[in-house]
Amino acid sequence: MATDRSELVSYEFRKLRAHVLAESDVCLVCGHGAADAVDHIQPVSKGGHRLDPDNLAPIHGNAGCPVCLRKCNAEKGDRPLSEVVQLRTSVDWFAGP
Repeated sequence: MATDRSELVSYEFRKLRAHVLAESDVCLVCGHGAADAVDHIQPVSKGGHRLDPDNLAPIHGNAGCPVCLRKCNAEKGDRPLSEVVQLRTSVDWFAGP
């Protein structure tokens, strides 16, 4: 089943991406800096909101992590962050306000 991903290249999404990366570049999967993309903490396919800044976090994109060489975005895939096996981060993305 194909999903419409046009919102992910929209101006609004690009602004949210820039805002998230300006706040932190620490990858939600490996915990290393220099993340160059953002990913949904709760995937859209699993009920997450596409353009909710609270559902977006930094992640290493296609090039992977320059420190540990993990392909973080591919490793996370279409799973909620809570289901990623052996998750090691330096940021607690589940901490409440």
